[in-house]
Amino acid sequence: MPFLQSTYHSKLYRDFKSIDGTSYRDLIHFFERKEEEIRQLDFEEYFEMLYLYVNALFEVGAYHKHVVMADEVIETTIRQNIQDYRQEDVFKKTLFRKAASLYNISEYRSAEHILRELLRMDPGHGDAASFLKKCLRNIHLGPLLAFRASAIFLFLLSALVICVEVLFVRPFHSEYTVKVEALRIGLFAAGWGALILGELWHRWLAHRRVRAFVTDIWRKKFRE
Repeated sequence: MPFLQSTYHSKLYRDFKSIDGTSYRDLIHFFERKEEEIRQLDFEEYFEMLYLYVNALFEVGAYHKHVVMADEVIETTIRQNIQDYRQEDVFKKTLFRKAASLYNISEYRSAEHILRELLRMDPGHGDAASFLKKCLRNIHLGPLLAFRASAIFLFLLSALVICVEVLFVRPFHSEYTVKVEALRIGLFAAGWGALILGELWHRWLAHRRVRAFVTDIWRKKFRE
């Protein structure tokens, strides 16, 4: 149901709302200083202040605290059946931002789980799909690390060839200089190629996983 607001507001609420909406640290300080009193307010005022406080935590990068407090907003929206607040889907926005906070504290698996649940509810949620790809790129590192290891090996070989070229080829066997230079350049270029190819392959795998996941959700919805 939409979030309904009363025409009367308490002084505590008015004082909170008088703070500039972008002064996130002031909002946080006010809420935490007056939290016990805020929790005694009418539900509409309490929830709005809680929601703004939780969003302020996210904006200032207090991700650990945001993860904890976001759960309270999520649970409240479910319990009170709140869907819209200021033309926003409170539940989905808070869930998405919780995933973002988890990502920022390197809890990639937890962030992945939330984003998958969000996509199951709304497979058209483009931001969730894009963010899930980013999470997967931080989880499934095997192929990328293999390409990077290959690139490092090729760079080391190139360095070794340079040493051989400088110490032995140019002074004693100058007739092989052109061939050794070509080998050195080829190894160096192959190293960069491995790095670039690895990054592209890594991104493509994440894209393919998310696309398959979302496609499967759409297919199930159409069957229903």
